Amino acid sequence: QVQLGESGGGLVQPGGSLRVSCAAYGSSFSNYIMSWHRQAPGKQRELVATITSGGSTTYAESVKGRFTISRDNAKNTVYLQMNSLKPEDTAVYYCRAQGYYEYREGREGYWGQGTQVTVSS
Repeated sequence: QVQLGESGGGLVQPGGSLRVSCAAYGSSFSNYIMSWHRQAPGKQRELVATITSGGSTTYAESVKGRFTISRDNAKNTVYLQMNSLKPEDTAVYYCRAQGYYEYREGREGYWGQGTQVTVSS
């Protein structure tokens, strides 16, 4: 079992950068597939980026080339570096941890409480 806590959200101007972090508390962090999701007001939650235990990454088309997901297993932390931010990136950002079989079977896994990112001038 793992508990997740996001931090680093805030207000940033269009074109700016922000890094959000997700600290994991529990065992075997390095074995989890970690992902970032976001939910804007009135919209469904969407997958932003995923990083496997081996470090392979995938991104939503809308953030490719602008966002980078990474993990530090020694610190039990996953990061989302967001560059060239746009107003449409405004959302609550959530991290998620799934074990291999949870990921493969589409089960929920564990979620953090979210951190607000607002892109506005």
